[in-house]
Amino acid sequence: MTGSRPLRPRLRALRPEAFGADPSGARMERIRRSPNFADGVFQNPVGARTRPAGSLVEFAKIYFHKEQRVRRGPGAPIPVYPTTLAELAKPPVSGLRLTWMGHSSVLAEIDGRRVLFDPVWGERCSPFPFAGPKRLHPVPVPLASLGDVDVVVISHDHYDHLDLPTIKALAGTDTVFAVPLGVGAHLERWGVSPDRLRELDWNESTKVAGLSLTATPARHFCGRGLRNQQFTLWASWVVTGDEHRIFHSGDTGYFPGFEEIGSAHGPFDATMIQIGAYSEYWPDIHMTPQEGMRAHLDLQGGIPHGTMLPIHWGTFNLALHPWDEPGEGTMAAAEAEGAAVALPLPGQPFEPGAADAPAEPWWRPFVAGGSPAPAAAPRPDAAPRAAEAERPQAGVREEPEAVGS
Repeated sequence: MTGSRPLRPRLRALRPEAFGADPSGARMERIRRSPNFADGVFQNPVGARTRPAGSLVEFAKIYFHKEQRVRRGPGAPIPVYPTTLAELAKPPVSGLRLTWMGHSSVLAEIDGRRVLFDPVWGERCSPFPFAGPKRLHPVPVPLASLGDVDVVVISHDHYDHLDLPTIKALAGTDTVFAVPLGVGAHLERWGVSPDRLRELDWNESTKVAGLSLTATPARHFCGRGLRNQQFTLWASWVVTGDEHRIFHSGDTGYFPGFEEIGSAHGPFDATMIQIGAYSEYWPDIHMTPQEGMRAHLDLQGGIPHGTMLPIHWGTFNLALHPWDEPGEGTMAAAEAEGAAVALPLPGQPFEPGAADAPAEPWWRPFVAGGSPAPAAAPRPDAAPRAAEAERPQAGVREEPEAVGS
């Protein structure tokens, strides 16, 4: 028995760098004191199944169906907007400008400060450089050409949101990192000094360069390694400046908490809402475009205020739906609700509310087969099911996937 203990540090040293590090010491003690940590794991605000539901045989049939596989990617190279440092150096007229870099990565320029959400500049969202979902379009602008960033905000530790090569590149700058509780362990292993970390539990806030950043609840899960012990939290984020306020959803299923977030922190000049990588096989942890629009309206007090930027789509193939379906579904949902949405090319800066904000379906010429996918069918039972769900009881663990998004 005693001879086995010295092996633990050695085994830890063999852990792939991309897996990050498990929280320990004072960080783990803080996690155990969190009101959102129970029965040895972080809990969702309402119950959520994190493993795929339904028949694996049916899932495999859909996954390997030739025609459907073709539709899950673009039919031609996706264009990107040639963003330049000079263009981004010009202050936004309104004081607020967003640049969607693809997937969930957004550069937000707000009241003279710059916030970079979920930066993923790597070629694959995977722990391995030779396998895993690969980019469907190039990064619009090299990370080194992006210019100074005041704060990097991370929503959770899945590979398509927390990217090892990107973080290691940013570790050499002076930027501050705002992350959910527990995620700081990964960043410290990758070279980020503890004094540049702001590690928050839900509903905790911090000040960075005059901005207020608040970690708010989300309905998702975490994990990078093989064990997925749910020791790192997932979050949505509110960022408030002197004149503007914005919201980034991270990854989340629909739940009633959006109304509470909107009541406490809204309304928002812009929301960045996850509308891709959804499936009937995992309905609790990702939103359809219709659910995303409902979340946007909940955040705005039920009124179609501000601009919604759809995120978490178009860049990586992470689900069974057609590549263009999230965009089409978002357009249809916005039209039905009379809400403003921005539809930029990856890398295209825009100012929410401006007359020239991009609103055209740029993706249609690049659809495989030449015709756009129909709008995603709404799940009318999804919101009531979320509202009725209860927090998992003590002793009942949610089951996380080994690698998720």
